[in-house]
Order: sequence, then structure tokens, then C-alpha cells
Amino acid sequence: MYEPALTIKNKTHVNLAGIVPVAGQPLDFDFPWHDSLMPIGKNYLAVEKAVFDCVVAGCNTIWLVCPRDMQPLIRYRLGDWVVDPIRYDKGHTFGSRPKVYEVPIYYTPMHPKDTGRRDCLAWSIITGAQYAWHVSRKISRFAHPDKYFVSFPYGMFSPWWLKDHRTAIRNTDKNFYVECDNKNFKDGSFLPFTFLSEDFLECRRHFRKSETKGYDDKLNKLKVSESWTGRYFTHDFVFSKVNIEDATTCSLPWYYDVSSWEGLKDWLGGEHKLERPKDFLMSYNEWNPLGVDIEENTEDN
Repeated sequence: MYEPALTIKNKTHVNLAGIVPVAGQPLDFDFPWHDSLMPIGKNYLAVEKAVFDCVVAGCNTIWLVCPRDMQPLIRYRLGDWVVDPIRYDKGHTFGSRPKVYEVPIYYTPMHPKDTGRRDCLAWSIITGAQYAWHVSRKISRFAHPDKYFVSFPYGMFSPWWLKDHRTAIRNTDKNFYVECDNKNFKDGSFLPFTFLSEDFLECRRHFRKSETKGYDDKLNKLKVSESWTGRYFTHDFVFSKVNIEDATTCSLPWYYDVSSWEGLKDWLGGEHKLERPKDFLMSYNEWNPLGVDIEENTEDN
């Protein structure tokens, strides 16, 4: 099996993969739709905000790890790609149309062997990183990600605070993380952070060594409640191995945790609001089929 490369191809061309973990243990909302589809504003969903975080941070691709049965609904809201708003503004000059930089979104499921056993947000991040590396590696050895950026659907803050840190986020010499009131992802907060390939290997190894599988040391089958304990691991426990020494930080003036009903009420009733990005930045878009014109394909059907 291939492992994520530990060397950088060319530091002037860094491939930053954004990961949005959606598949995990259910929260306390108890609605018929997925927890990541909770509204955080007018016509604005939590998973859409996480995707927009990745775009503002400068990600080249976005890997959204979600349950297979939720993929059609989430894709109906997000489409196949979103527009990079920062490069869109910089490419606009008087008398010319701005350049549109499309950031593709890849919808990846949990592995069937992990469903019901390791389905937590932490393993969703690991799964997204594995998909990003393996799929890109099959395209070219120069296409695999050099760094990974994680954004959670359950952390509310203004994504525009990340735009001034795009260079630091893409820096492959050290990591980057967001903090508020001296708390970050290692304290259990749903705030963005980055990790490198060597961090990925350490965190995955830490997860596998810490979990209890279906049998004990004497090969006795365990009860369902006592087996596969990895599904209850939190991201602060699994990614405690991420190296944040000399890391660049972004301090936020405010942050809300909406991973519970009480937290969502505090956010919706608070003084801060988030508006959905304009339609030309985030709306349902589809790629044209390869080698087939859309109009011809419609006529044939």
C-alpha cells in the first residue's frame, strides 16, 4: 500500500487538500436529516460554511467525507465545485471579466469495513486524507497533496478571517491552526487546523493502537458496546500527535460551538451572524461529462 509522500515536490507549487468531516456519531439534534445540514443562517447550512472555510483558506481540492446515503442531498446543495473568492477579486481589473478559479469538491464515503466501527469525525479526517492522497497519486506523482486543511461543520466564525493567512496555511515547513480564547482543536474545539504527511501517519498509528477491536487479547469476542471503541474517539484525542511547535496561529475574537442543540440556540440567538456567500461563489454547479457536449447529450436522451 502506498503511503503519503514525506517529501515536497516543489515548494513553489503546493497542493493543499481541504477535508470536511461529516460522517461521525450522531449528535443530540434528533432531526430526520444529517446533523451537518443544520441551518446556521438564512439559506445557509453548516456543511456549506465548512466548505467555504476551505475555499477562503486557499485549498486546491475539497474532500467531503459523508455517509453514502447523504451524498445526493449534500451534493444537491453544493454541486461539483465552488469559486475561490480571493483569487476572483484579485483577477478582476477594469474593462475585463474576472477569472473564475473553480475548486472541485469530491464526495467520499466511509469504507464499508469502517462503517459502524470507526465512524467518527476523527476517522473521517483520516479517510479524507487517504482518499485525497490515493486518488491524486493515481493521476500523477506530482498531484498528491503536500498539506491538509481541516474544517468542521460545527464551528462558527467568520471565514474571511482566514484570507490573510493563506500563505501561512500553505506553508509546508510548519503547521497552522485557529484558536479562540487560547483554545484550539487539541482542546476539543471545532476550529480549523492543518497537518502534514508525517502528522497523518502518527495520528493514524495512534488511532489504531488505541482502539479496541472485536476481540480481546485472548481472542474472546467482546460485546457490541465494548468493541470497536474507535468510533467514540474525539478529534482532539486522535490528532493530539499533530506537531504544532512553531506553528502559525490565527486568533479569533469570537467562536461558537454548534455541535449541540444548546450551542445552536446560542448561535442563532447571539449577536453575530453569517450570511450565505453570493450565488456566483457558491451554488449548484456540475462539470460537463468528459468528451460529451451537454446539449448533444440532452437531445440523445
